[in-house]
Amino acid sequence: MIKVSVIITTLNEAENLPRCLAALTDFVEVIIVDSGSTDETRHIAAQYDAIFYDYQWNGAYPKKRQWCLDNIQTKHDYIFFVDADEEVTTDLVDEIKNLDFQKSGYFVKGRYCWDNKTLQYGLQNNKLVLFHRQKFEFPVIDDLYDFSMGEIEGHYQPVLKEGGKHYQIGQLNQPLNHFAHDNRDKWYSRHQRYAAWEAGMITNKAYPKEVSPYRQALKDVFRQLPCRGVVAFVHCYILKLGFLDGRAGFNFAKSRWIYYQMVSAALKTNKA
Repeated sequence: MIKVSVIITTLNEAENLPRCLAALTDFVEVIIVDSGSTDETRHIAAQYDAIFYDYQWNGAYPKKRQWCLDNIQTKHDYIFFVDADEEVTTDLVDEIKNLDFQKSGYFVKGRYCWDNKTLQYGLQNNKLVLFHRQKFEFPVIDDLYDFSMGEIEGHYQPVLKEGGKHYQIGQLNQPLNHFAHDNRDKWYSRHQRYAAWEAGMITNKAYPKEVSPYRQALKDVFRQLPCRGVVAFVHCYILKLGFLDGRAGFNFAKSRWIYYQMVSAALKTNKA
């Protein structure tokens, strides 16, 4: 068994949860932190012997993931945050089994599944989701004015705790699958919220510093570009060879363009 405690934050994830939990049987502890689901989330968690916690946000910090770190006693100090719409691949399980855990944290790649196809090319996200709970924290940022993200931390990485600049961070090579596209209407409404939040973060210069200076530099440049949608499409479809995934690759790259069009529209609204 892998001596890592997996934490999944949920709200009405009965559709995704069985696939997610079925891939985690090699981990010694799986914890679900739920925000009042009204579907079968609790029942499914019990079927897979996952530990279940109820959570209710009070509208302030800490938000949900940091609350988990502050309040849940896990069997192991290394935490692996997995989203319910993600599936840890067998290759990634094997890689984690063979880790020496000499690093304080590890970035994990996310491979997108789009239009019922697992994409082999195009954009992959890369998140710091496997880390020692005593060495990282989710920062308090200036986004409570905007409830677009609500109870969950937004699209940024946890940061090193004070005095932890000497901690080393590694990169895992094997991906997890991210089922990002359930249906068009859900995707659109969800990403409208994300875009409103991101525009607020840019307007208020509220993003925390990345743990990687290289990632920070790339993000600083990208956020200043006037044509981010076009750049995102070209990066995903051309530079990252998304065209090799056929129609699904094109549609995914197009979704990146649409999303940054939403961000640009929200930024214009903020300036008005």
